[in-house]
Amino acid sequence: MKSLLKGLGSLLAVTVLCAGLVAQTASAARYDSDIQARAAQQLASKVQFHNLNASVEDGIVTLTGSVDLYQQKLDAAKKVRKIEHVDGVRNLIAVQGKNVADAELAAQLDRKLYYDRIGYDNQFNYVTASVRDGVATLSGEARTDVDRDSALSLANYMPGVKEVVNDIRVAPVSTFDDDIRIRAMRAIYADTELGRYASDPALPIRIVVNNGKLSLYGTVENTMDKNIAGIKANQVFGVFSVQNNLQVSHT
Repeated sequence: MKSLLKGLGSLLAVTVLCAGLVAQTASAARYDSDIQARAAQQLASKVQFHNLNASVEDGIVTLTGSVDLYQQKLDAAKKVRKIEHVDGVRNLIAVQGKNVADAELAAQLDRKLYYDRIGYDNQFNYVTASVRDGVATLSGEARTDVDRDSALSLANYMPGVKEVVNDIRVAPVSTFDDDIRIRAMRAIYADTELGRYASDPALPIRIVVNNGKLSLYGTVENTMDKNIAGIKANQVFGVFSVQNNLQVSHT
């Protein structure tokens, strides 16, 4: 008898759950026509969205069509997601703008990333790009969320990029690490041999610090400069360890 009652209780619970889901779906579906009309209106208001279409089912908007830039794909989804009663967006938009060879695209991105955030302590960021079949992957470390977002924005707006993968780590907020960054920068750039690397703001010796661990990135002219930079970094007060990843130029 107890087993029968338990079974009936479980059946009742499943029935109630199914009924709730059906009611929820029906509730979402009743806004579909209005959502579709609003989505069409929103997309028609921007020239870059004129090749896009939106279909709606149970409150879920599916976007199709094509745009020229990856950022436009993101913007279209963001715009539609703000419409009242939208439960989600399925973004199937294709990026079909300029075709650029992967190697050329990676080189263009790397150059832009090196110049990014000049005047905002960009020597404490090290972000690089790799590209495969138009998909750009950004890797490395940024000092702040703003630095990371700035790097991603460069890739999002780059003609030829079909998609962007974010593998950038953001350093933890730490006054201890900030002190190490400043000490390391002063120690390295105050050196008579290394000071010249501060003259081109796009090509500094990059100083990345995470929980007291200091890493050096960038390109120097010779092995002596690399070794001196490593020695200076190891002399910085508070540093737990130093990883010297500086590359020596072959030109």
